[in-house]
Amino acid sequence: MTPKQTGIISTVLSPACHVWLRSQVSHVEDLQVSIEGGDRQILTGYVPRVAISAHRAVYQGLHLSQIQLAAENIRINLGQLLKGKPLRLLEPVPVSGELLLDEADLKASLQAPLLSTALTDLLGTLLQSGGSTNPAQALKDRSINWHDVALDANRLTLAGELVYPDNTTPVVIHAGLQLASSHELRLAPLDIQTSLNSPVANLDGYQIDLGPEVDIEELTLKPGQLVCRGRIRVLP
Repeated sequence: MTPKQTGIISTVLSPACHVWLRSQVSHVEDLQVSIEGGDRQILTGYVPRVAISAHRAVYQGLHLSQIQLAAENIRINLGQLLKGKPLRLLEPVPVSGELLLDEADLKASLQAPLLSTALTDLLGTLLQSGGSTNPAQALKDRSINWHDVALDANRLTLAGELVYPDNTTPVVIHAGLQLASSHELRLAPLDIQTSLNSPVANLDGYQIDLGPEVDIEELTLKPGQLVCRGRIRVLP
């Protein structure tokens, strides 16, 4: 039997969820929220399940074509919400779902701090593996501008340039993409093309740690698209 619902979901909780979700992203299109649960549960501040779908979302500079997510066992500040306060999570929330990114998304995301920092660290590691004792010094006085990405079956290509005060140096990275663990991405095999004077070597692989709150179940790289399925724990 479906738990009894009156107007509290449509008049209070659903609008508050929309406002909260929109506050987490800088852009989103076609945001849909479906809330499951009865009034008796929700009036205690407990929401059994929320399903979310959206298109063209931008989260911390990362562009996402499609999002399908489900959050369960959610504890919220309903008492404050009924008084007009913003929605707030009271406990960590497990969220599962699927994200779809295409080449245009990744290209638009290249300047996001989460991605650009990881790519710059990767370039420094490649320089170090090639014999540079101080990759940070090798990159000193040069800014890095990543500007293009191409996706193929199990392989990606990143293109950018090292910008000097008076010229630029192209940099191209070719890498396979795999899961090293549920929260680590592995780039392997991996090589770089550049005209840097510093020696550069090919690595067996390079790992990017996404953090303990991430649990990736499936990562699929195919021509033009990247699909990720898994779970993440959203902290209050």
